[in-house]
Amino acid sequence: MTSQPVPDTAAANPRRWWALAVIAIAQLMIVLDATIVNIALPSAQKALGISDANRQWVITAYTLAFGGLLLLGGRIGDLFGRKRTFVVGLLGFALASGLGGFATSGGMLFAARALQGAFGALLAPSALSLLSVTFRDPRERATAFGVFGALSGGGAAIGLITGGLLTEYLSWRWCLYVNIPIAVVTAIGAYYLLVRDHVDRSRRVRLDLPGAVLGCGGLLAIVYGTSEAVTRGWGDWLVLTALCGGVALLAVFALVERRTEHALLPIHLINDRNRAGGALAVGLAIIGMFGLFLFLTYYLQAVKGYSPVKAGVSFLPMTAAVVVSAAGIAARLMNRVPTRNLVVPGLLLGAGGMAWLTQLRVDSPYTTMVLPAEVLLGLGLGLIFMPTMNLATLGVAPQETGAAAAIINSAQQVGGSIGTALLNTIAASVTATYLATRNPADPLVQAEGAVHGYAVATAVAMGILLAAAVIAFLMINHRPAPGEAEGEDASAEARAAV
Repeated sequence: MTSQPVPDTAAANPRRWWALAVIAIAQLMIVLDATIVNIALPSAQKALGISDANRQWVITAYTLAFGGLLLLGGRIGDLFGRKRTFVVGLLGFALASGLGGFATSGGMLFAARALQGAFGALLAPSALSLLSVTFRDPRERATAFGVFGALSGGGAAIGLITGGLLTEYLSWRWCLYVNIPIAVVTAIGAYYLLVRDHVDRSRRVRLDLPGAVLGCGGLLAIVYGTSEAVTRGWGDWLVLTALCGGVALLAVFALVERRTEHALLPIHLINDRNRAGGALAVGLAIIGMFGLFLFLTYYLQAVKGYSPVKAGVSFLPMTAAVVVSAAGIAARLMNRVPTRNLVVPGLLLGAGGMAWLTQLRVDSPYTTMVLPAEVLLGLGLGLIFMPTMNLATLGVAPQETGAAAAIINSAQQVGGSIGTALLNTIAASVTATYLATRNPADPLVQAEGAVHGYAVATAVAMGILLAAAVIAFLMINHRPAPGEAEGEDASAEARAAV
């Protein structure tokens, strides 16, 4: 085995570990904001008089803007500088959070959440690409991506815990206000700690507007369609129109990008089998993760009677398992074993956690039913997120790291949206069928029907994770090679050695 190269300390950013803290905090804020308002939603709905039909927009407005604008956000970072885009994204996120906290109506809250998502779409690709260009040495890169992967996998659970604490002891508004000091302090730290990336001013900056309209429009339509499927059902004309329209726009987008000199998403990035396989693995894994959050949140509060805080704290073991798996296991093995030797077992562990939950019952104890499932899924997610995020930007030219980072972020958002809609629809349908043959007025029967729906939907999530394991096994063939994090040339050598 060839020894690892000696780090180029002269070229390394001397403040890179402080820079990692800044990037990690920003990533945590982005991820937890997708779930932090979930537990606060009933309080916000009551305070602002939001109808049951419209309450989903508190969540959907964020995910819709975030998922739909990621490709554009990634390319903006490449063209105008990732550090500048990162700082603007942080300050904009703080502003949007303040508007949401001051909301006096449902419409104002929806708009603020959409604005949060838009600035999040600037932040997320910039964070991942900054991480990639800051850490070049393979050992340091493994550590950095271990931390980043742990926060990406556990951030959603941290959001549920934080949301429960803030809602119960302060106010639902603090689920938004809390972002202001975090974002402002992080922006100041980013300004002083991150090395400024050099944009080539000799070349005329051009943004691929047709690609932006087609690509972002396609993602917006798909995320919107799957979000609406939660309440309307998959057969609704609006849902089908949005989904078909989104797929059509993305198909045209792919054709246009092949002929565009300044492409929003260079096609060669997604033609790489390892990057594409990693994105698919993450997107499908997110379905399982969101399925667990969705069902366990309702199960613990509505069926088991947990308080918001207790329900949030119940997800702590999963967060701990993600951290141990990503930073303690995957980071140590990333430069030693083929990437699929981490991703495939991770997906299988996640499927094992889902299989455990298929046995869920109304009277199931937390310690013997919920806890083991959380630990299995957490261990699996850590093995998935960390190496696939490394693959997302590995060997990519510096001027394209934002676009590459947007690919895996888009996979996460689309996977989360589809997963929530698909599994929620399955659970609701199974519950309705169960209650139709029993006495639906009996509270115990209602609880049994709900849990039966959760168990069946969880079985579907297990099947999706197993399919993802097969896809990852067939598509990902990357093997670590000395110095591959240094750029395109080393990456090409690594691919040639496979």
